[in-house]
Amino acid sequence: MDQLTAALKKIEKQNYRAYQQIKGQYDFSDYTFYIDYVQADPFASASRVRAVRPWSVTGLQWLRDKSSSYQIAARDYIARRFAELSKMDSSISIALTGQTVLDSTAVLFTDEGIELRFRINLPAEGRSVLGKKADNLLTFHLPKYIRRATLERELDLDALTHHCEVIEDQDVMRSKLDELNLLAFVGNGSVLPRLAGDCDLPMKDAVEIIAPQSLEVTIDTPNQGPLTGLGISKGITLIVGGGFHGKSTLLTAIERSIYNHIPGDGREKVVTTSNAMKIRAEDGRCVHNLNLGNYINHLPMGKDTSDFSTQDASGSTSQAAWLQESIEAGANGLLIDEDTSATNFMIRDERMQALVSKGDEPITPLVDRIGQLRDELNISTIIVMGGSGDYLDVADSVIQMHDYQAVDVTEKAKEVIAQHPTERNNESETALETFRPRSLNRATLQKTLAEGKFRVSAKGKDSLRFGKEFTDLTALEQLESSSEVNAIGWLWFQLAQLPGWSNNPAKELSAMLDGNWSHTMPNQGDLAKPRVLDAMAALNRMRKSQFKSGK
Repeated sequence: MDQLTAALKKIEKQNYRAYQQIKGQYDFSDYTFYIDYVQADPFASASRVRAVRPWSVTGLQWLRDKSSSYQIAARDYIARRFAELSKMDSSISIALTGQTVLDSTAVLFTDEGIELRFRINLPAEGRSVLGKKADNLLTFHLPKYIRRATLERELDLDALTHHCEVIEDQDVMRSKLDELNLLAFVGNGSVLPRLAGDCDLPMKDAVEIIAPQSLEVTIDTPNQGPLTGLGISKGITLIVGGGFHGKSTLLTAIERSIYNHIPGDGREKVVTTSNAMKIRAEDGRCVHNLNLGNYINHLPMGKDTSDFSTQDASGSTSQAAWLQESIEAGANGLLIDEDTSATNFMIRDERMQALVSKGDEPITPLVDRIGQLRDELNISTIIVMGGSGDYLDVADSVIQMHDYQAVDVTEKAKEVIAQHPTERNNESETALETFRPRSLNRATLQKTLAEGKFRVSAKGKDSLRFGKEFTDLTALEQLESSSEVNAIGWLWFQLAQLPGWSNNPAKELSAMLDGNWSHTMPNQGDLAKPRVLDAMAALNRMRKSQFKSGK
């Protein structure tokens, strides 16, 4: 600590670049402080620092004997506690993950101890170093935050335990979905509506959802005991109902519950299988060498769809591409909202079939393939549907949302089918084909990275800079944090270091994320473990990606 103080006093009032001299390691007696990266000027990205506190001085060694889920939650709790303690000092920031708990690098449990990773804006006056102010921040205020966030007697142990147990229970519930033949579970008493469209906090005084008796499922949890709620079975489920009754609200809760939610969020008893992918229409996106033959064929001018590429996909083409890409990446569930889908990809009714013959229509709508996806590929689907009754013919269960409550109307739907049989023709003229994964040219990634001076950074949740390329991720609604986007960029970085073509990039990404995934990442605190599905979805949207058809 004295060494850091001396260095800061020495550079007082010097040019801001003099801060580069303090990079290094410092002994604070009960923790070691690392300054890994020093910002070039006061307006650049904040400096990256770490603090490693030995287990012996924390009183928290018992956490190491807990489950992986419990430890991830404990790390998340400590990060949130550190953020709370340092919130009065705007120059200190630690990466948090909103209402969800992700496997993040903001706090790590290592053999050496508890490691906190965060950023600090080093103080300046204009472009001059304020060494004394920096010394006060780094050697007086900051040590108090670090010690209080990592010392057992300074933490609310009841709150810590509750936080960890709620997260552990969600992982246990999710692990039991397969044996119960469920795609998702929505616990009784869950609060699904959010405070606002741009706010992820629960709505105050919102209606709590209660499962209808016919769809009730009970799951045993290690900490809260048996929990009862709405079980959404594998297969094809329609969510129907009038406008403003909660259809999309239910689907949003399901799509967001591939991850765990913090206590008090309202969705901490909602879990969804981890490999469920929300897909939608996405006009203007790129598509790389994809076989779309199951959904689009005999295009005008004889254009081939078995090795299809475009830099400007239509709504129907983009949604068909996303579906095929998700299957290629390992999705076992599809989540679709009619409101954000391409109508001609979802359905062609009998009148349009009569007007435009199948020979003149290259699109095979999803309604005619969805049963094959279920029966032949074991892929389940949940669809919010308000305008097309033709999906009733293929649905295994139908849930009507009424006043934000779920009602089982499956039997009523069967009566409607009998009374009003469809007159449309099934347009799936061929069997559902399966395809080998496409290969990825890693050399193209390396070139893109090198041309952009090896820069990798998230621009919020919606954009990823990789070298000189910026990839638009706005449509990936299941991304929870910019930390996931950063991690996706560094996964690509690892791919780019390997030579030649990857025959199965999803498999390679999965191997990178197995085990202690953060060991292969930079010493940064703003990384969070993403899904392979999302890493591949992002890669498919990078316009410079080069794939080779897996025909």
